[in-house]
Amino acid sequence: MKTILCFGDSNTWGCSPDLPRRYNTDERWTMLLQSYLTPDYRIIEEGQNSRTTVLDDPYEPGKKGLDYLLPCLESHHPDLVVILLGTNDLKSRFNLTASDISKGAARLVQVVQNFKHGFMPKAPEVLLVSPAHVYEVDPLKEGFTNAEAKSKELAHYYELRAKELDCHFLDAANFITPCEREGIHWQVDQHKKFAEKLAEIIPTLLPAT
Repeated sequence: MKTILCFGDSNTWGCSPDLPRRYNTDERWTMLLQSYLTPDYRIIEEGQNSRTTVLDDPYEPGKKGLDYLLPCLESHHPDLVVILLGTNDLKSRFNLTASDISKGAARLVQVVQNFKHGFMPKAPEVLLVSPAHVYEVDPLKEGFTNAEAKSKELAHYYELRAKELDCHFLDAANFITPCEREGIHWQVDQHKKFAEKLAEIIPTLLPAT
């Protein structure tokens, strides 16, 4: 069996833009992906609300993806890691460029590529996903000033980092859009669309046999 670790933020966790709830197992993309793949694959959900790539959030402790990634790899020994992070790095309090954010994502790729436990024949494969764009449409959504324009630059830099590190790349913004009223989180139809796309890609990156 092939194990796939889905390492992301609230859009991996399954945060609804419409109601204060988590999408259920029939709605969020990770569990939809599990249902679309053959039983030869096992999905590990590892989404966390407000997770960043490598940044310590001064207002929300414990959100730094870099700190949690290595223990997570040691727990699960995945064959493939899907990294979908960077949206929270767009927050104005971090004051980062799109290039800076891509370098944080690249640091996570390097952690995965350098991980090889004695029980594993080789380090996991990595699929680096550039996040969907964000929309500055909700006046109550504090902290994302100027994030929309910056989010549209991410794919360019993420693809550069993927080429530099020789890992797989996917631009989610090519087919995923956030809620038009809330601007950050995905509605159910987008979770389904993302799961369908990954179900097509993953067997080509990680054959079951």
